[in-house]
Amino acid sequence: MHDNSALVRARIARFSEERVKPALYRDSAALTINAWEVPDEPVPFAEAVGQAFEPFTVGSAWGKPWGTTWFHVTGTVPEAWQGLDGVVELVVDLGFLSGQSGFQAEGLVFDPAGRIIKAIEPFNDHVPVEVGPGGEIDVYIEAASNPDVGSDWSFRPTPVGDKATAGTKPIYRLRRVDVALLDTQVWELQMDIWTLSGLMDELSADLPRRADILRALEAVVDAMDPDDVSGTAAAGRAILAPVLAQPAYASAHRVVAVGHAHIDSAWLWPVRETIRKCARTFSNVLDLMDRDPGFVFAASSAQQYAWMKEHYPELFERIRARAAEGRFVPVGGMWVESDTNMPGGEALARQLVAGKQFFMREFGIEPLEVWLPDSFGYSAAFPQIAVAAGARYFLTQKTSWNETNTMPHHTFSWEGIDGSRIFTHFPPVDTYNAVLSGEELAKAQRQYAEKGASNISLVPFGFGDGGGGPTREMLAAASRTASLEGSPTVTVASPLAFFEEAERDYPNPPVWSGELYLEFHRGTYTSQARTKAGNRRSEHLLREAELWAATAAVRSGADYPYERLAELWQSVLLLQFHDILPGTSIAWVHQVAEENYRRIAAELEDLISAAVSALGAGSAEGSAGPVAFNASPFAVSGVAAMSAGPVDPPRGVSVERDGAGYVLENARLRVSIDAQGLVASLVDVRTGRDAVPAGQPGNLLQLFRDTPTQWDAWDIDQHYQRSGTELRDAESVELVTDAPERASIRVERRFGASAVSQTLTLEGNGTALEIETIVEWHEQQKLLKLAFPLDVHADRAASEVQFGHVHRPTHVNTSWDAARFETCAHRWVHVAEPGFGVTVANDATYGHDITRTTRADGGTTTLVRQSLLRAPLFPDPKSDQGRHRLRTSVGIGADVLDAVGEGYRLNLALRIVDGASAVAPLVRSDSPSIVIESVKLAEDRSGDLIVRLYEARGARAVGTVTAGCEVAGIVETDLLERAAAEPAALVGVDGASAELRLRAFQLVTLRFRRNGGSAEESLGE
Repeated sequence: MHDNSALVRARIARFSEERVKPALYRDSAALTINAWEVPDEPVPFAEAVGQAFEPFTVGSAWGKPWGTTWFHVTGTVPEAWQGLDGVVELVVDLGFLSGQSGFQAEGLVFDPAGRIIKAIEPFNDHVPVEVGPGGEIDVYIEAASNPDVGSDWSFRPTPVGDKATAGTKPIYRLRRVDVALLDTQVWELQMDIWTLSGLMDELSADLPRRADILRALEAVVDAMDPDDVSGTAAAGRAILAPVLAQPAYASAHRVVAVGHAHIDSAWLWPVRETIRKCARTFSNVLDLMDRDPGFVFAASSAQQYAWMKEHYPELFERIRARAAEGRFVPVGGMWVESDTNMPGGEALARQLVAGKQFFMREFGIEPLEVWLPDSFGYSAAFPQIAVAAGARYFLTQKTSWNETNTMPHHTFSWEGIDGSRIFTHFPPVDTYNAVLSGEELAKAQRQYAEKGASNISLVPFGFGDGGGGPTREMLAAASRTASLEGSPTVTVASPLAFFEEAERDYPNPPVWSGELYLEFHRGTYTSQARTKAGNRRSEHLLREAELWAATAAVRSGADYPYERLAELWQSVLLLQFHDILPGTSIAWVHQVAEENYRRIAAELEDLISAAVSALGAGSAEGSAGPVAFNASPFAVSGVAAMSAGPVDPPRGVSVERDGAGYVLENARLRVSIDAQGLVASLVDVRTGRDAVPAGQPGNLLQLFRDTPTQWDAWDIDQHYQRSGTELRDAESVELVTDAPERASIRVERRFGASAVSQTLTLEGNGTALEIETIVEWHEQQKLLKLAFPLDVHADRAASEVQFGHVHRPTHVNTSWDAARFETCAHRWVHVAEPGFGVTVANDATYGHDITRTTRADGGTTTLVRQSLLRAPLFPDPKSDQGRHRLRTSVGIGADVLDAVGEGYRLNLALRIVDGASAVAPLVRSDSPSIVIESVKLAEDRSGDLIVRLYEARGARAVGTVTAGCEVAGIVETDLLERAAAEPAALVGVDGASAELRLRAFQLVTLRFRRNGGSAEESLGE
């Protein structure tokens, strides 16, 4: 038999495109259109319908960038359609572009009463019509003219990401607004052909099944009349029915298809547009549920549900009703799908607390899985945090983007820094936006790494990123592949149903220990430095506000600001979304973020001031002068942890000229600063050891070309290392402060279009050299690093993560080591050899690289570099331009706890209050490695005291945590403040003291019961 299969496939494809597709609608009729353009920001339906609408015609331009136009569409269904088979629909083409769904124009359709019907989007342009008694049609369309910022992924600079520079000319042209009669038989035929063609293309050429499908499709083309597709569609379907009825192989891979729409809470659109995207997507989903009783949809992010409750209450109630049926499934349990690299430990915990609290309160549902398909790598601390919040399962997809190494597992047990494990799935389909095509299903089966041990994977399907969600075409594909020879079987179900079956199927999966480092998007630790600084400052102000407010509530009976703190936490949690905090959004998003951080800081300062006042600030009685409030869990300058009192008397700092440079010395450090403003030596006075290798000074600014191969704001590519310039030349190096208690040297530099002013300060009581770097940054596509060569033989470096730290090798023995050339650390990194170590701490920097070389003298130089600033051009062509203030400290200490303490000190400055009273700590730990991270009042408003703590050294610890107030009982809880069934760390209670035994990095939450209330109460009960 001659092989003419290529020609046959081409014939089938042409017949489907040129004959079947145009016949989907039996007939259509134009409707009457009137329009009103909103002058500025969107308005609600009730306001829009009262405006003066003017006639509008198909073919006319509409919509300035980021604008909104309301279309009022009226007309009647043609009488000639009566008695014809088919479904009457409104079909709208807003002028859709060729790019992705969710990255361009979209519309939301309302009936005259203001009830949302469904959305209009690319690839989903139809709306069911509720026809009046005389066949009348009357709907309103809220059309959003969102510009396509860059879904072609060319990464070219564009002004449209900033409303101020986006322009005002219309960017769309209305193509179609018709009432149309859908031919359901032709539509079903199209889905039959699409499903079978997709399957056929994935089958091996030598399989009889492939030939059977090809010849059946050819027979359809032969049998149907190309001039009467509608009249012959049933005959075509009858030919394909036997081929579609062939059941799947018994050994076929099992796919659980989860309806989904990954909606970025901000990215190439502002937050305000995400609110509308959610309404559009969720209305699409609800419409599908009305038509398909087997459809199940999962949506994460409590924030997005909260927006629906606030802005679209009627839609929210419909969601609530479907959630009660188990079909609209709240998933993930987090406030947003946050970044997990940069949020602090308490913030990541609150993502889960706030998210679960919302879902339990509004739906009576506690999600058991964490759902983060698109975040840019996953902290090694995350398994413990998730488990402590009651999660059992974790899903991600992003590690399939690795540039160098392929993850060896798709289903595995992920182990965190404390040994906690969580059952994890990484869908082998390699997308969270599947359409259930034959290609995707075959890929899931082909790539699945656990063959022979397990045989089930999850496929999230639906248009995502910009929303849209599943379509009726995707559900048709799911039904046809439920059991289809040659294809994996497909079952539409919830994430929990998948995880429970997968866990039963694979009770002893392999273990992946440590971080899920994404070998990609490494620039996200640095881009948009002001956003990152705002996050860091907000996290620490929230700590202070809760600590002092709880102390004031317990000690003076002051009101605890539950509502304001909850609102502020939610604001910060939203800004930790994985395209906001990483710095990968349009300018508009980051402008709003920076405004919000300023507001958050002002409100938290007000709360702190109120609490401090309630604790006796401003009262001369019992005060001998200024009092320092120390919110750190470590003593600072003689002020005990989490208390207020006078600071130690200042010690002296000596200053000597050394040629054109200076030598600063206190009781701990002797620092030599040369004529170029570089740190020539950093000597531990007690031992005489110098941390700086001879001839390799520290505080060295380095400027690199930063032109990633693709994803501009996201990526730092390794080739940046080949184009660096050392910024050694200084315009001036001068002594600016020479007081007994401190000495400061100011260094001024210029390069390119930018300027740097650094102030190097040694305090008399200080244990580290502090460096304030103020940059007037006007470079483009450049990377600024601050380098510290250290005379330390370290084969690994410790980097702070949430509630602990990770060790990463400084060598590149393997491809995994080599790919980890830029890493994330929180407040500090620490490099050490036995008996000697150096801490490099920061107040707003996350990106680092740490390497080592061997010197000519045989010694080892460990190079620690902070990534201070970038200047990518996409999606924000002016990212990071302007003034930045960054603080760094360098100190000597062999124990990693020295680094922990320095990180807190640098980020939680002493708060000096005149005329205040001393304040004893509300809670104290007698073990230096049992670190108290959070002190607050209980979420259930019982007045109980909640204390979150962790083991910080990375070793077992025994100690006592004592409350400085009357206590009726102490229980260990989970993150949601529910009593643990079996305490893991609490080994005894003695009055107000909890006796603890912690494993390395263990995270513990304690509830100190007050007022005789029940220790079993919690926010979820």
